[in-house]
Amino acid sequence: MPDFERVTVLLPTYDEAATIGDCVDGFRAQGFDDVLVMDGGSDDDTRGIAREHGARVEIQSASGKGQAIREAVREHIDREYVLMADGDGTYKPEDADRMLAPLDEGYEHVIGDRFADMEDGAMTRLNKVGNKLTNRLFSLIHGESFDDILSGYRAFSRDSFGRLRLSADGFGIETEMAVECAMQGIPTAVVPITYLERPAGSNTNLHPIRDGGIIFLELFRRAKTSNPLFYFGSVGVASGLAGTVIAAFVAIEWFVYGVPHQIWALAGAAGILLGVQLLMFGVLSDLILTLHREQLDRIDSIADEE
Repeated sequence: MPDFERVTVLLPTYDEAATIGDCVDGFRAQGFDDVLVMDGGSDDDTRGIAREHGARVEIQSASGKGQAIREAVREHIDREYVLMADGDGTYKPEDADRMLAPLDEGYEHVIGDRFADMEDGAMTRLNKVGNKLTNRLFSLIHGESFDDILSGYRAFSRDSFGRLRLSADGFGIETEMAVECAMQGIPTAVVPITYLERPAGSNTNLHPIRDGGIIFLELFRRAKTSNPLFYFGSVGVASGLAGTVIAAFVAIEWFVYGVPHQIWALAGAAGILLGVQLLMFGVLSDLILTLHREQLDRIDSIADEE
């Protein structure tokens, strides 16, 4: 496990006055001497309370959790490792040793699996369903199973973070980090953690429908460069099925009732043709991506031999 003097604890916050003091105390009690609270312009006393409990506090230049994490790691953290958690009291500082241990085993990114030990009431049924669907979609697209890609409890090296191409501003940042770890081949470990119910008086900043949509769109958008066959193929199949249904309707109307539907017939034909073209484009893109990866592997092999 890395020496705590090589670790900065990062707590992105927004209006977490009810919990941030206990969070900072918890990590400092575990032996961490550098706790950074990156605040998104809280309207309550989050920043003041964090300072009173011994944390460093910085105000991010723009809103959003993703912005907070990128700005904190690139501008305010100079230690080798980062242990990231939320400031809402849902993650246990006592799990820090477990989170950091894989970094000494060659892993560069660690994800805490909340589903391994989730307290009753810690997550709504809607959020559980959304999380499971997101994880399954991620596994389908990337061929990796990180168990809980939306977890906010992470440990990683600053070096590996610098290799991630991150642009999400809000809660899509965890999805983006998981996708980039899979795409960049960054050794990633998943460890079981305890996920607690939010303390009384603490309100979540997560909006399940809005943020869930953003996360799904981010996951699908990233498939364009990581799994183009899925990206283009899924749209192609949807278009082809829609065109087939329309064509069947037109055929039944014509042959059974003698009613022509020229416009619908054109729409059905266009849907089928678009679907076939997207499937072909997906296959070709996937082939190009495979060849590109093989070339990169050969270049790396030659570089290692030299």
